[in-house]
Amino acid sequence: MELKNLLIETTDGIAVVTINRPQSLNALNSDVVAELDSALHALEADAGVKVVVITGAGEKAFVAGGDIKEMLDMDPAAGRAFAQRGQQMIRAIEQMKKPVIAAVNGYALGGGLELALACDFIYASEKAKLGLPEVTLGIMPGFGGTQNLPRLIGPNRAKEMIFSGKQLTAGQAREWGLVNEVAPAEELMARVMEIAKRIAANGALGVSAAKDAVSHGLDMAKEDGLRYEGAVFGLLFNSEDQKEGMRAFVEKRPAEFKGK
Repeated sequence: MELKNLLIETTDGIAVVTINRPQSLNALNSDVVAELDSALHALEADAGVKVVVITGAGEKAFVAGGDIKEMLDMDPAAGRAFAQRGQQMIRAIEQMKKPVIAAVNGYALGGGLELALACDFIYASEKAKLGLPEVTLGIMPGFGGTQNLPRLIGPNRAKEMIFSGKQLTAGQAREWGLVNEVAPAEELMARVMEIAKRIAANGALGVSAAKDAVSHGLDMAKEDGLRYEGAVFGLLFNSEDQKEGMRAFVEKRPAEFKGK
């Protein structure tokens, strides 16, 4: 698929995906959703990519929400189809075996916050504002917000945000456990790349297995989650990365992981 609304740059195993509609504050329309879905699957299949970073073009917005002009005249069937396409894209992020980091450089509202919530964690600029204001438009979150936000910050705080449409500052979002780190705007990408490089230097199989265990364990009883963790842990001892990582530790040298 030709990418008209995304910029993708890969350096040292880190793919930075930039939603490039600054004139519309990077709003999500059907084309952007389709391009993101396609790009995510391509990055998943690219063995050279170890970490994915998602951000927005310009200084004002990560993603300011869904494209209201496109949604304005939708009927119920079209609205449901739009939500399903958005949810499919969100699930593509959640199901990636590779870590995905949201670099929230400005407004992350509505579908923008839902996109960030699908990532493994969020780093935000001091200028960022985060919220789910759909009810102020007479609708509700449709790209996973009612499911992912309560799981992250608890149902009471999530319902307060969703029902009121209130926006959080980056500092408030960190206090609520929504954001991992807040950085000055000019330092955000450097901080994100710093953690991305640290992750990319580790064994890709181990990182992927850990992501899988966390994701599946959250939907299991603790005892079932522990059994799943143990099974996945054991499988890693059949990998070249495990042998290399432990041998490098014993030999006091940097490991050279190959993802095998």
